[in-house]
This record gives sequence, C-alpha cells and structure tokens, in this order.
Amino acid sequence: MLERLPTFTARQFRKLTWVALFFLGSVVLTGAAVRLTGSGLGCPDWPQCHGQAVPPLGFNTFVEYGNRIFSAGIGFISLFVWFAAWRRRPYRRDLFLVSGLLPLGCLAQGILGGFTVKHHLAPGFVMAHFSLSMLILIAAVWLVWRARYDHDDERPRSEDRWTVWLVRLCAVLGGAVIFAGSLATAAGPHPGDNDGELVHRLDFKGAETLVWLVHRHGVLATTLGLAVIAAWFMARRRTTNAQLVEALTLCGVLMAAQGLVGSVQYALKLPADFVWVHVTLATITWVALLWAVGSAGRVGVPLRRPGDDEHGNGRTPLAGAEAIAKPVPPAALR
Repeated sequence: MLERLPTFTARQFRKLTWVALFFLGSVVLTGAAVRLTGSGLGCPDWPQCHGQAVPPLGFNTFVEYGNRIFSAGIGFISLFVWFAAWRRRPYRRDLFLVSGLLPLGCLAQGILGGFTVKHHLAPGFVMAHFSLSMLILIAAVWLVWRARYDHDDERPRSEDRWTVWLVRLCAVLGGAVIFAGSLATAAGPHPGDNDGELVHRLDFKGAETLVWLVHRHGVLATTLGLAVIAAWFMARRRTTNAQLVEALTLCGVLMAAQGLVGSVQYALKLPADFVWVHVTLATITWVALLWAVGSAGRVGVPLRRPGDDEHGNGRTPLAGAEAIAKPVPPAALR
C-alpha cells in the first residue's frame, strides 16, 4: 500500500518548500487587504459566511470570504509539503518535523481567525492573528534553508561568532519592530470594518496613543537599521561570507524603503494603500532577516578534513571518538 504512494527527490522537495514560503507570505498580504478595505466583518460568522456555505454577493463579503478560501488552500499546500517531507528520498527526520509546523500553524490560524471574527476584530486577536503569520514564516524559511542541503550536517558553520550573534539580534529586533507596528495599526484609523464604532481601538494613552506608538515604532526601526548596517560591516571585515553580505545588503535596502514609505504614510494620515505597501515591505524584510540568519551559519568551528572548503564545509565532520579510532596509514608513521 505504502509503496504505491509517490516519492520525492531532494530537488523536488526543495521546490515545494519555496512554493509554501511564497503562499504563506502572500496570505499575510491578503489578510492585510481584508483589514484595510474594511472587510473584516464582511462575514460576521465563522466558518460559514452569513450562515451560508456560499455567501451573498458584496465587495466586503467577497474580500473576507475570498481570504478564507485562499487561507484554506494554503493549508492544503502546507499539508502536502508535510506529506512530501515524509515521502522524500532519502528521508530526513528534521525536514519532516519542521514541515509539520506549517499545517499546524495554518490550522491554528483558522481557529484564531474564527475567534477574531467572534470578538468583532478586537485588537488583541487581530495582532495575534498577524503575529502568528510571522511565526509561521520562521518555520517556512527554516524549512527552505534546511532543504537546500542534502544532509543536515552540511549546513555551514560561522567564521565569526560575533557576526552570527549580531545578525540574530537583528532578527529579534525585526520581530520587535513588527510587533510595535501591529500595535500602531491597532490604534490607527483602520479598524478592519466599515463601521469603526463597532471595533475597539487601542487607546491606553487617550488621543495620543497612535502618536506615542508610532514614535516607539520609529525608534525600534531606527535601531534595527543601525544594527543591520553594523552587521553588514562586520560580515565584510570579519568573514568571507558573500551570501551573508548580500542578504544584509538586501535588508538594508528594504529598511531604507520602509523608512521612506513609513514617513510618507504618516504625513498623509495613513492612507490604506500606503499602509498595505508598508505591510508588504515588512513581510519581505522579515523573510530577508530570517534568510540572513541562515546565511550567517551556525556558531562553532568545524573539524577540518581533506576535501572541505576553506571554512570547513562540504563534508560531515567526524565525531571525536570516530576520528581518534580512525586507522593511521603506515606511511604516515615513517
């Protein structure tokens, strides 16, 4: 029975991981479109819409229900990637476990989306909905990165641990910037429904809440930009990792674009189209930061063996006991 199921080569599986990453990033943008078009309650119930499997026509209903169908489709894609990881040959347990996070995350998103609608787009639920998408992207990027190598032990180790830790700090700061941005959105003029009075907004500082949050968001974003620049210089001076330099260069360009878009949208009183572009760039920047973390490599210096490249990569290092036990050719004793 199992022999009849299809199998996947390492190359085929790598392509599937890229497909999953693309769609998991895309659903963030469609979700943002739901909010910014005021369609969050276009379907006031869940999982049906207006009590029907096929809802009545209407722009807000179409946008909200369309996003639900798109999300469900991505859930099936994630499930298929998990199946492909199981049927990948040669089988790798790490890929199977990491890919399992994708359908589990999509399932959690569906449940959380239902609670978000039930609680009339309460800011906490909307923020959790967005934050969970960012966490799922961590798993998706992690899976793509691991699938690039035929064996887990082939993933590169770092040349400089301080550069690695700074790049990882950039990713942590990136998460903080995104969270602060979601707080600002929760206090902004886009509640997600056409009738703004039905949706609570964050107002813990009264009328100054939005301005206060935007300023904190800006400070964190500036800190992240400076950290990315510092990591870029360290990567150039302390390593020969061209891939990391390229990843950090992309992060820097995206951060500059984000700063420009953020400044313009704030000056224009947060028009919906600019906010959507801001969310799009934030999602791409988040993926770029995660990619930089992978490019920085693992902390630790590998054991060098004949056939390894200049950084000790290319072959799995021997374990200590195995290395000691390996016979020494007689010629080497002369």
